[in-house]
Amino acid sequence: MKLDFSKFYKACNPAKTLVVGNPEDRKYYIDFSSVRGGKIIESIGRTITRISPDEPTCQLFTGHIGCGKSTELLRLKSELEQQEFYVVYFESSQDLDMADVDISDILLAIARQVSESLEASGIHLKPRYFAELFNEIKDFLQMPIDLTGEVEFSVGIGKITAKTKASPTLRNQVRQYLEPRTEGILKGINTEILNPANQELKCRGYQGLVVIVDNLDRVDNRTGPSGRSQPDYLFIDRGTHLRRLNCHVVYTLPLSLNFSNEYEELKNRLGGGVAPKVLPMVPVQLRKGGDCREGMALLRQMVLARAFPDVEPEKRLQLITEVFDSKETLDRMCRISGGHVRSLLGLLYNCLQQEDPPFSRHSLEHVIKGYRDDLVLAIENEEWELLFQVVQNQLVKGEKEYQVLLRSMFVFEYRDEQGRWFGINPSLAETEKFKSLVASRHWV
Repeated sequence: MKLDFSKFYKACNPAKTLVVGNPEDRKYYIDFSSVRGGKIIESIGRTITRISPDEPTCQLFTGHIGCGKSTELLRLKSELEQQEFYVVYFESSQDLDMADVDISDILLAIARQVSESLEASGIHLKPRYFAELFNEIKDFLQMPIDLTGEVEFSVGIGKITAKTKASPTLRNQVRQYLEPRTEGILKGINTEILNPANQELKCRGYQGLVVIVDNLDRVDNRTGPSGRSQPDYLFIDRGTHLRRLNCHVVYTLPLSLNFSNEYEELKNRLGGGVAPKVLPMVPVQLRKGGDCREGMALLRQMVLARAFPDVEPEKRLQLITEVFDSKETLDRMCRISGGHVRSLLGLLYNCLQQEDPPFSRHSLEHVIKGYRDDLVLAIENEEWELLFQVVQNQLVKGEKEYQVLLRSMFVFEYRDEQGRWFGINPSLAETEKFKSLVASRHWV
């Protein structure tokens, strides 16, 4: 089997999200659920299809940026569609400025995306409340936007949101106008968009409407005017508003909230008493040391599937030397990634930028050195001490440690039969600084 270099190069792009519903993309997909602590996406889907198909559900999903959440959510979309649910999936970062988000922004983004999707399916809504609201906003701000004679609701709302996203001053003015009207906006979305949409969809044979709001985990951690961080304000203080939509909703959340002192508030206000589902790393080693054989085997398949998507998994292993100079070089790449999917693809992509396959061990080590040096630049002396403590205790405690260690990709989270544990990014464990710290404490 000869490697198709051009196809391989495109498949290794770490910025590309696999759309699992697409038959071509599905060839590259590897199911890591057996080593990630359970069938996370299946449990979200089961809650919708089996436990509460006729009543709205609100579910929360989080994990490291780059660990594969979007791919898993697109798999959820595909599986729900196979069970006759109408699914609206969208990346909130395309509609919102993630450094400056308010509750009204999220609600209007959901309203626009649902309406746009329904209109494309031939379901045309005429929400009078929003038509009046947008005209009031236009008059209030004296904005030169033509909203007369709009054929579709989504076009009108798109014009408003495009203007406000481009101008922070305008955005703040609109928010000041919308904030006292949050209850009315929520009621308008439910009574004029979601309720009629659900009725029409069921008439067409669908089981219900599901909205998947991706990329909300990317909201900036900055402190707002209220003195609260954006994540705390949006998902804890205003979580009850996000929960009250009359359809099934899945929100992605910043992982930092799992380490907050107000985690129980989050779980109760937005999750309805149910904890966010966490997508951890793919383990490359066991809690007590030594290779995690199953995790390593799946990561090998992930890399080889990018090269040979049409070859059976067992037969791919016979083609390793088409891509690497040895199996050991492939294993070295998998281990150093720590099981972080995007990091593994980044290493692979950088090797492609260095030379054509099969990749040499020398070339891989050069790429690893660059990756490690970039990480080390950001680590301060007291943070090395924190890293040492994590390796010793396999724990991360509180939001401060999260911001330093997990958000910066210095530490990864894993799950096994005993539960959650944390390990240092393998590339940092190889640094002289960390080795000397371990030696000075006479600890192995």
